[in-house]
Amino acid sequence: MSEQQLLKDLTQIAVPRHSQWDALGLMSVRSYVQERLSSYGQVEEHFFKEGSEEGVNYILKLPGQDPTLDPILIGAHYDGPIQSPGADDNASGVVALLELVRQWIEKPPKRPAWMVAFDQEEWGMLGSKALAKQLKAKGQKLKLMVSLEMLAYTSEKQNYPIPAMKAVFGEKGNFIALVANTGSATMLPGLASDMGKHVCTKVLPVPLKGEVLPEVRLSDHSPFWDQGYNAMMVTDTSFLRNPHYHEPTDTVETLDMDFFSKVVEGLAEALRKF
Repeated sequence: MSEQQLLKDLTQIAVPRHSQWDALGLMSVRSYVQERLSSYGQVEEHFFKEGSEEGVNYILKLPGQDPTLDPILIGAHYDGPIQSPGADDNASGVVALLELVRQWIEKPPKRPAWMVAFDQEEWGMLGSKALAKQLKAKGQKLKLMVSLEMLAYTSEKQNYPIPAMKAVFGEKGNFIALVANTGSATMLPGLASDMGKHVCTKVLPVPLKGEVLPEVRLSDHSPFWDQGYNAMMVTDTSFLRNPHYHEPTDTVETLDMDFFSKVVEGLAEALRKF
């Protein structure tokens, strides 16, 4: 894996790109993401509209070694926060998605992998809500939905929504977290073990679609929870660690590239044989 390519993609995507405040930036990033995904195969454009808001998700379907298996859907939102370059949130997730595609074209995963760049996450998770609803209506089965949400920030200090969690997960923000609904809980140990060969990995199974812990619902996995799918968020814990969250200071320079590259390598290995 080339850290140089990761950095190049981050630089292209980490610009203000919000549908209402930075429409030109969003158009530019849409074009870049579509072009990068299209270089690996035919990309489906999933247009959606919710009230006065509209957008487009980009979907690249990799067949996998066994096309008869239920697919895994891996997504990351390419839109950004208001007036922020959103390097960690969520250029890091999109860049990881692109790198997974690159690696899996060369070395296909076990099962089909639907790679999705979501739009309008920052405006109410509109893209993922539209796709989850559509897939459910069609009766489409998924082995697991994985949301890549902020993957590249480390810190000497780690906060938690519940203080007692510090005793379990530690005081330093040096790990990647796998947050999944209870239906996915049996999948967590294997995924964490494989990822743990590359980067410190912690797991958090949450009951009741995360309703008792609102902080764990703030990404594109939660609409899939709501539609009854098994889904997981991979995250550096967002604002519980990163002080630049939704700020103009969320720049590429603040990211831990060594940590980020290890997260991507861990994801590539763990999800490839999933």
